[in-house]
Amino acid sequence: MIYNIKTAVKFTFIFCNIILFFGCSTEIEIKNKNNSDLKVIGYVAGYEDFDPSLVDANKLTHINYAFANIVEGEPKFELTTDSIKISKLIALKKINPTSKILYSIGGWVWSNNFSHTSAYKESRIKFAISSVKLMKKHGFDGVDLDWEFPGQRGEDNDFRPSDKENFNLLLEEVRNELEKQGALDKKHYLLTIATGADQAYIDNTDLKNAHKYLDFINVMCYDFYHGWYYQTGHHANLYPSNKERFKGNSGHEAITRHINAGVPSNKLIMGIPFYGRYWGKVKTENEGLYQTSMTTGIIVPYWDILQKISSGDFIKSYDSSAKASYLWNASDSIFISWETPKEIEHKLKSYLHHREFDVNPMSKDQIDEIIKNKQAIYLLFLSNIISGFAQGISMIAIPWYFIEIVEQSEYFAFGYIIITFLTLFWGLYAGALIDRYSRKNIFIITNFIKLL
Repeated sequence: MIYNIKTAVKFTFIFCNIILFFGCSTEIEIKNKNNSDLKVIGYVAGYEDFDPSLVDANKLTHINYAFANIVEGEPKFELTTDSIKISKLIALKKINPTSKILYSIGGWVWSNNFSHTSAYKESRIKFAISSVKLMKKHGFDGVDLDWEFPGQRGEDNDFRPSDKENFNLLLEEVRNELEKQGALDKKHYLLTIATGADQAYIDNTDLKNAHKYLDFINVMCYDFYHGWYYQTGHHANLYPSNKERFKGNSGHEAITRHINAGVPSNKLIMGIPFYGRYWGKVKTENEGLYQTSMTTGIIVPYWDILQKISSGDFIKSYDSSAKASYLWNASDSIFISWETPKEIEHKLKSYLHHREFDVNPMSKDQIDEIIKNKQAIYLLFLSNIISGFAQGISMIAIPWYFIEIVEQSEYFAFGYIIITFLTLFWGLYAGALIDRYSRKNIFIITNFIKLL
């Protein structure tokens, strides 16, 4: 699952629907019928010296081409190599016709004009129309907005307090234009965003309402320790580390923040980096982990990490509490935070769930709507009352039948002993067995047996 992409500085894999039931299941069993609900998304950096035709399209459900800039209120590809790279990327659909290819607007460097563009209705409409036009020109399947960040400073972007409201208005306009084009083409065009992982991003956006316009959200669960930090740390850890010395972050916390903000979990996608972070001249305690350094955490490509490992100068270490790997070069005091197949597997096993109703969970709004349906609630209570009454009658009738009618109380006693033993045995292993199979199917089968 790791590609030899030498210059994929911003190339990330993102696994979707890995949010539910943290620690509920120890085994992953993805049934074929649910494969359509899973997403594997790759960001391809158009600004890097990389041939998009080398991407293994069969291992990706979605590909985002990054980035288009906002110029005079319209998204534009400014690099001379963009058209050629985009053509090669679109050609991958011949290999995997089911894949979706989007283009991403903004990013860390080109987010400066989002605030101005979203501030006025006229500019929002202009942006939406031109975004769809650019999408159609190149044959993309949708648009991804990577605004870094609404209501707060990114690289050097302008921002204003009204970004929080204006962002949703911008998404609404883009969604409306995509729906118009989709009606003409008889096709659904995608609209997605990339979001920050910290609480500040949540506070400066209205994701509870924003998600209504979006197909899914790519949460940037990486760069927790990055290029401004003069201290080392995990840059893509799944959980908080018990060795943490500074204010850190984690993928689990990032996803939880989004869920608490009102985003349905089945719309969230956890970002996974295909690059590491490198610190030099690091204090030697604890193999350099959570230590101060003389350099900041610069990006190091995956291919370079593999070369460093093969040199024999680095030892591999693992923080079990954070579920994160790192490298340490004691002689040169170099620390590298990196992502391995082990971490990716753990994130999948910790978050993914194979049960159909877990892969497609109901949102809070859907649950609230059901609760508002008083008729359904009354029917539920009535059915429970009838079921309880029937069960109570059976508990009286069955022993009465054996004792008074057939006069064979010993059969009832023997049968009751067997049922009691089986119930106790089933109780010990029921949880593990249910976790391996569809709960819905088990519910139907057990109730059918009870009916018999």
